[in-house]
Amino acid sequence: MLAFSPYISSFLDQIIVSIPYFKPELTLILTFIGTILASLFADKHWKHTSFMLTIIGLLLSGCYLIGQGLSKVEMAGFFDMIHVDAFATSSRSIILLSTLLVCIFIQQGHGRHGRPLGDLYAVLLTATLGLNLLTMSSNWLMIFIAVETVSISSYIMVGYFSATKVQSEAALKYVLFGSICAAVMLYGLSLLYGFTGNLNFDSQRHIAGLMEAPKVMISIALLFLFTGIGFKLSFFPFHVWSPDVYQGAPTVITTYLATVPKIAVVVLLSKLLSAWLNVSFYFSDFLTYVIIGVAIATMFIGNLAALRQQDAKRMMAYSSIGHTGILLMAVLVYQNNESNVLLFYLSIYALMNIAVFIFIDALEGSLGSTSIDSYRGLGKQSPVLFTSFSIVLIALVGLPPTAGFVGKLLVFSKVFEQYQNFQSFGLLALLIVGALTSVISLFYYFKIPLNAFLRDSTDQYVQKFNHVLLSIGLLCTIILVLLGLFPDFLLNIF
Repeated sequence: MLAFSPYISSFLDQIIVSIPYFKPELTLILTFIGTILASLFADKHWKHTSFMLTIIGLLLSGCYLIGQGLSKVEMAGFFDMIHVDAFATSSRSIILLSTLLVCIFIQQGHGRHGRPLGDLYAVLLTATLGLNLLTMSSNWLMIFIAVETVSISSYIMVGYFSATKVQSEAALKYVLFGSICAAVMLYGLSLLYGFTGNLNFDSQRHIAGLMEAPKVMISIALLFLFTGIGFKLSFFPFHVWSPDVYQGAPTVITTYLATVPKIAVVVLLSKLLSAWLNVSFYFSDFLTYVIIGVAIATMFIGNLAALRQQDAKRMMAYSSIGHTGILLMAVLVYQNNESNVLLFYLSIYALMNIAVFIFIDALEGSLGSTSIDSYRGLGKQSPVLFTSFSIVLIALVGLPPTAGFVGKLLVFSKVFEQYQNFQSFGLLALLIVGALTSVISLFYYFKIPLNAFLRDSTDQYVQKFNHVLLSIGLLCTIILVLLGLFPDFLLNIF
């Protein structure tokens, strides 16, 4: 202890200097504590206390993020473990807005589950803190802690509403698969640290250590590392948990899993590849081909498997896997000074997924089923809902005049630009497969409007729709159309 005493003063100075740049996350931590106390005491008197406190905390954290964005501050803090820049600020804003919508979704859609929500909001805030750290950190130790924070929070959320054998099985599969992937990732990180003696993936010392390490061992370490990242992104071959968990979990939790964690992990992966792919050495080429191969396999498996699905949530699980391939395409062409395309697509991806799961949940509440066949003839009974539902599905395919078309066009254009510069057959294959699987996705997405509008049903159903949730779904649909017509509005913000 005495050996460290001369450094205590400098350590404290570094922490104090870093705190002002950590205000959004400190707000989340204080809100987390307040939400726990509210769930223990205040919710007995007014059941919405935890919800309101969570919303206020998220909004206050958003205000600090806006301040960081306007000031355009770039800094490293907490002993170089976090980096606050424009990319991290913008991505945290997307995460915050998505979490805000998910909180409203949970509050409005929890009636069928009958469980107190205060603890769930606390867990959601913990996950949001972990996601924020993922977008800011370049230190492997901090990244692993953040990944585990998000993972454990996600396990709890999946199991929180478990009331049936299917839901309990989904939660157990998620925990077991996630724990194994985390252990493998940690072993990969230990190998990287052993080779480099440094934990910051963007430092020259770390990259130099990778270049000097044996090729076989560094390849194994990187594959182990991508096991943990692949689990969170659910790309091939770490996607097997997604369909069962998405189908078994309550729709409000499925919405979160399919959307928000992927945003943070994509940002992390973009920063990682941006630091490593600029190095002209073996592991940079190895990583490029691994990402291209994984993206191609993920798009094929996700979209082809979705063709056979008759359950809307399970279909969207495979759709989410297919979209991960598009996200990996966006990651490959990310540049430090050109993050607007990636951020635009992440924003659109969040809007599309939240809207589509809101509509699925609304129909599940009325029909008691998520089967696509149960939608037969309902387009005439609920034309507004199914018209909006169809527009969101069109955006997921990537057709005009929606923002989904603009997002895919921008990503494909960037990949084509890279192909022209490097003449890489892998990038050309990526473009061809991306276009082909987008066409394939037409056949399963359009099952829903086909059943709703073109097939008849003699059954009537009681429309027990939550109007607040439907309003959010309609708002997301309108935004998707407007951003499809005027994409510069969002692109200029980033």
